[in-house]
Amino acid sequence: MARKREKKTYKYECSLTGETFKTTRQAPNPDELISIKAYYELNPDKDDRPEKIKQQLAVEDS
Repeated sequence: MARKREKKTYKYECSLTGETFKTTRQAPNPDELISIKAYYELNPDKDDRPEKIKQQLAVEDS
């Protein structure tokens, strides 16, 4: 009978927003991790999301 392999999980925290993330891969530089929300706040010129998504996130934040 084959055993299922247990995946190890890693917990990381965004250095800007404080959000906690769980992943199955180890990050090479965990101190430099930021959330997608924080990335787009730092780089608004690179925000290529559709307007519908931006509006939906704005409603959720308020």
